[in-house]
Amino acid sequence: MNTSSHEENAVRRQEGTPVHADMGPVAVLGAGTIGAGWAAFFALQGLEVRVFDTGPQAQDQLDTVMARARPVLQAQGLLAARPTVPLLYVEPGPAVAGAAHVQEALPERLELKHHVYALVEASLDEQCVIASSSSGIPPSALQEGLRHPERLLIAHPCNPPYLMPLVEISGGRQTAPWALHAADAFYRELGKQTVILRREITGHLVNRLQAALWREAVHLVAEGYATVEDVDRSVTEGLGARWAVCGPHRIFHLAGGEAGMAGFLDKLGEPVEQWWASLGRPTLDEATRKALVDGMADAAHGREPAELAQERDRAVLAMLAAKKRGEI
Repeated sequence: MNTSSHEENAVRRQEGTPVHADMGPVAVLGAGTIGAGWAAFFALQGLEVRVFDTGPQAQDQLDTVMARARPVLQAQGLLAARPTVPLLYVEPGPAVAGAAHVQEALPERLELKHHVYALVEASLDEQCVIASSSSGIPPSALQEGLRHPERLLIAHPCNPPYLMPLVEISGGRQTAPWALHAADAFYRELGKQTVILRREITGHLVNRLQAALWREAVHLVAEGYATVEDVDRSVTEGLGARWAVCGPHRIFHLAGGEAGMAGFLDKLGEPVEQWWASLGRPTLDEATRKALVDGMADAAHGREPAELAQERDRAVLAMLAAKKRGEI
């Protein structure tokens, strides 16, 4: 999105006009952690939001996340002058009727997702994108049985959706180019950064990268090389500070000096292959689970998850603000 679009959107928010002033409702399927995060992100930008969930805790979850997300969007300059409040529905059809965009965030059960898709498709315009937040199910599997599979794709956020900038978009075998373009424009217009995968793969990009690091982190804890707290500190105080501004490829490109990536590969390519060969392959057996649970309890130092989440939000916001100002 160009600079003028950013400026126009900022004016709209200050005036209390939704960024998509001519847009219909946004429907969110599921009010769990991700679904509630999406609902808050959309509503606090002034969009009409309808949420489908039959769980007894759905309304409390929405209220809690809305309260947590409001200062985050305000700090990012994304809070509308007149935010809306998500409306909760216990039937999927009315929730999606007339929707301009559907964000699916149901539990990771393929049969459940297929069941709900079948219930909502009749209520949707053919050009309405169904964007699944699935973290691991490939989009082609989600498309099976749909009357209009061309409009379904993956739009997976980093957690929480109201805080983290990135949305990774992946089409399936039947996804139409127009759907990918529409989804990309939709999220960018709301202030997100996007990446579009060239091919679908289980876990997409972010979770595969995250899983690769965590596998070794679990191995180091399970085998007694380091504590949970020290492994996490090695990331936040070592790797993570660079990762906020450089991806893994650029880091090693810079490590190659004037010769860049070619120089790094010439000097350290062989040792890196040796590191790869020595990486662990842990399993989440009972002993490993206990080591992780106990280690995390020690690392939390008595702080509850809600407190840790607020601490995370404050710190990430400060980092993102510094990046936006060009200070890092």
